[in-house]
This record gives sequence, C-alpha cells and structure tokens, in this order.
Amino acid sequence: MEISHAHTANIAADIKTQAASLGFDACGYARAQAVDERARRCYRQWLDDGRHGCMAWASRHADVRDDPRRLLDGAHTIVMLAMNYRPPRLQAAGAPQFAWYAYGRDYHEVLRERMRQLATFIRESTGCECRCCVDTAPLRERYWAQQAGLGFIGRNNQLILPGRGSYFFLGAVLTTLELPPDTPCLLTCEGCGACVAACPAGALSGDGAVDARRCLSCLTIELREPLPSWAGQAMGNRVYGCDACQHCCPHNSLAAPTDLADFHPTEQFLRLDAEAIRQMTPGEFSLLFSHSAVKRVKLNGLQRNLAAIDEAKLTDNDHNI
Repeated sequence: MEISHAHTANIAADIKTQAASLGFDACGYARAQAVDERARRCYRQWLDDGRHGCMAWASRHADVRDDPRRLLDGAHTIVMLAMNYRPPRLQAAGAPQFAWYAYGRDYHEVLRERMRQLATFIRESTGCECRCCVDTAPLRERYWAQQAGLGFIGRNNQLILPGRGSYFFLGAVLTTLELPPDTPCLLTCEGCGACVAACPAGALSGDGAVDARRCLSCLTIELREPLPSWAGQAMGNRVYGCDACQHCCPHNSLAAPTDLADFHPTEQFLRLDAEAIRQMTPGEFSLLFSHSAVKRVKLNGLQRNLAAIDEAKLTDNDHNI
C-alpha cells in the first residue's frame, strides 16, 4: 500500500498518540535494519566469554538478533515502546524482597494485550502488517529503544529514559509501514559507576555488560540448578531478582510510580513473609502468582532461594558466636 508523505507524517503522530492512550509512557521509531558492527561484536564477545551463564537461549538465533527484519517479511520500522512499572507501594524492608518488576501482573500479558491493540490500529489505518514482540523474540530491545530515541543503555545494561529512570518494560512492534525514524539517544552515564559499586555479587564490569554467572537476578530466576555456594551471602534478603543496580542509579531519583493498576501489588503479596514462603503449597503459589512473572521460578525455585538466604544467616550467626 503506497502512503503519501503527508499521510505518513500524520500516521506517525497518530501512532504515538494511540500508544499514549494505551498506557505507554514512551514511543519511538527505528529503521528496521541490521544492528551495527560494534553491537554485533560486543554481543559475540559476551557469549564467547561465557558471561551469558545459564541462559543458553541467548546464544540461539544469532541471525535474527543481528537483523530484526527476519522476524517479519518486509519490515521497515520498529516501533519501540516503554511502560512504567515502578510500584506505588513497597514491601516491608524486612520481608523477602522481590524485584519491583514482579510486583504486579505479568508484564508479558499486560504489554502484549496493549501492543496488539496498537498493531490493530496500524493495520486498520494503513493496511500494513505488524508483529508484536515482548521479551520472547530474539530482538535486542534496549539497542532498538536507544536507536528509537527512548533512552540510553547504562553501565548496568538497563535502558535509562532521561528524566524518568529505568523502571520501564520494553516492547516492540515490527511493521511493514515505513515511518520516519527518531533520532537515536546518544547520552551516556560515563563517570558515574554507582551501579558497578552497588552490585552485591560483582556482576558489573562497567563496560555495559552483565556477567550472568554472578548476577543475582539471573541466578535466582533463570538458574534451574542449586545456587552457587556464595550466592546466599550476596543475596541478603532478595528472594526473587535484584534491583540493586537500579535503586542506586541517580536517574531513578526522578522515577515516578506507575498509574497502571496492573502493576500495583496486591495486599496479599505485600503481606508475604519468609514463613509464608517456607510453608507455601503448590496450590497457594499458583493462586498468588498465576498471572505474575514470579511463576517462572516455580515454587521450588522460590523456596530454594529462601533456603540459601536462611543458610547464609545461620552461617553469619555461627561466626558471631
């Protein structure tokens, strides 16, 4: 379908307006093309160094990661979207801590529903095809979000939206519609290093890459084997994920809580304590986390993590006697 220049400009603005009405906090356009050579080389080196750890999936579909056009025939544009998830209410400091992104409803469900509505809007407005990707396709979301002008990738490998921080989910809509690309964000956080110093397990080297073999978020969620012997000490009271590199980030001092009820924690979740997790049954776990990202770790994984924390505390007590 041939679209005039004037209509393209109008639809580009209309898509961003529609995205905002669907609850997205940022929307930008990147030209669908191969990633640059530096990004390709850095990713290959990360894999060669084994820093992807237990995430074997990260080494698959390299051709698609290098060129997103393989995900949709005739793709011209990647519509990048960001949605704020910073919870308005937090767990008690002494409770087993969950990463903030897991406080509410599973982001895959929330973003996918809203992105499909945006894709329908594009199809009905232009006749062009779309494909929605929410963290499951081999697409470099942070790279393309930077190319689309949403923000920049920090030394903790998180996408940082200037003035708003990093507590954002990312999604991508590939489309055959040709839209004018936004200007890439060229900001950096060089000279800070707060996240590198704050990482409890030394997973950040400061070059923007994460060593998943030491990242508590990866270990407590992705690892299906017993945790390394040192992990419990590093975890503190983090039972699911780790936000240390975000909580210390100066950019997040400006982060505002989300207005989306989907990402608000329930009272039952906020009341969750260590004993409740220890005694939790599979049925109780399914009921509480059926529409939560926490279901990925399963009950035995959650209890494994808590056991590592408990063991580390006992060791500390023995040393203090």
